[in-house]
Amino acid sequence: MGRTGRLLGSGRASDVYEIDEAWVLRRDREGYADGLAEGALMERLRAHGYPVPRVRLADSSRSELVMQRLYGPTMLEAFVAGRIDPRESGAMLARLLRQLHTVPGRVVHLDLHPENVMLTPDGPYVIDWANAEEGDPGLDWGMSAVILAQVALVDEQFAEPVRATLAALLADPCDLTGDGLTEALRRRAANPTMTVREVEVLGEAEELVRSFMP
Repeated sequence: MGRTGRLLGSGRASDVYEIDEAWVLRRDREGYADGLAEGALMERLRAHGYPVPRVRLADSSRSELVMQRLYGPTMLEAFVAGRIDPRESGAMLARLLRQLHTVPGRVVHLDLHPENVMLTPDGPYVIDWANAEEGDPGLDWGMSAVILAQVALVDEQFAEPVRATLAALLADPCDLTGDGLTEALRRRAANPTMTVREVEVLGEAEELVRSFMP
């Protein structure tokens, strides 16, 4: 891609750089992502009306993805700033999951949580599709639920509000299944980006999620 502008943000496996006012570049640090495959999926989802950033496939590669620059906080940032309450966060995540699972092809995100939702003037946009695949919607619900449960157990500062978010996520209608939860727990345990503490609380996370299942 060549020269990029300032660093806008970093995740566990990638960094996002400014290109200009309309575009950013996400660069994979760990070799987990396939920018071309991810970009093609995002374009397919956008064609079906799902809220994802536009991408420039011609300028992307396996390790880099050029996509629309979004303006606004992540759901997590808005939550911390008091701009969105816990139950509203959970309800929004649930709506985004339900909408995604209506797209033909059984697409599942597998990492849908407050850091991967941008709240823009045009509404919420879902980012970071590196883990997406075709699969069971129950697993997608399970992954989101387990991620929230882990945060509730690891981060004391946000324990109670995140529990409220989890409760709202799993309120009816919800497609979380026992098999989906079991597979989500297995995948989280095998995820190399997990901290030791995050893996240690998975048993408690399962109990917490099950306490909210309809």
